[in-house]
Amino acid sequence: MTPTTVLTIAGSDSGGGAGIQADLKVFAALGAYGTSVLTAVTAQNTQGVDAVLPLPPRTVTEQLESVLGDFTIGAVKTGMLGTPAVADVVAEAARDGRLPQLVVDPVLVATSGHRLGVVGAVERLLPYARVATPNCAEAAAITGRPVDDVAGMVAAAEALVAGGPEYVVVTGGDLDGGEAVDVLHGGGVTTLLRAPRVTTRHTHGTGCSFSAAIAVRLALGDPVPAAVGAAKEYVLRALTGARSWELGAGRGPLDHFGWSA
Repeated sequence: MTPTTVLTIAGSDSGGGAGIQADLKVFAALGAYGTSVLTAVTAQNTQGVDAVLPLPPRTVTEQLESVLGDFTIGAVKTGMLGTPAVADVVAEAARDGRLPQLVVDPVLVATSGHRLGVVGAVERLLPYARVATPNCAEAAAITGRPVDDVAGMVAAAEALVAGGPEYVVVTGGDLDGGEAVDVLHGGGVTTLLRAPRVTTRHTHGTGCSFSAAIAVRLALGDPVPAAVGAAKEYVLRALTGARSWELGAGRGPLDHFGWSA
């Protein structure tokens, strides 16, 4: 049986825990064939981002044309876009209806704290998103309002949906508390998704993996709420599996393939 094909448009992670590398792992783990368009090259590991080299918009366009010209894409996710010019390339393809089931992960700051994107680049894509998946810091940066509790997450999700995306998931993994609470809003309905918080320092690539998992489930035919719920369960398992790993000296990657399950 021919597998469903999913596309990631994002930056690289030389440490393999986030970005393009993490997305492709998630696609494979969940049964999809992964394709990719690289927006930037980074030098990074579990301890931080040492350098970022954005690719020229023309190079991004050429990759995108190659992939879309040969594969039938079931869903697309975007991560780090790097520059507004690159975002314009991606937004044009989305506007033309060439990026189905678009999941926008508005990567603005890496787990290490290194700034990877600009708000203006993300805003270019939001009107075309089926789902947008900001964390609290990203939601705050885009909306210009504080997002530091569940009430703030709800308000941010509602404001973002009003600006374009069909659904928004504001993820709360960075907040304190015994539960990891995400807020899903769309179609006039707000849902709180709760799961036990996993105590671990290995959280590198959590946002990338979550949005990539949503894209796979959408490509396989799930409605958005079911896709988001399945992605949250997947990330919970991946975080749990990597708790005792010793890959790198900093914030390590997730157990994408369930090796430690």
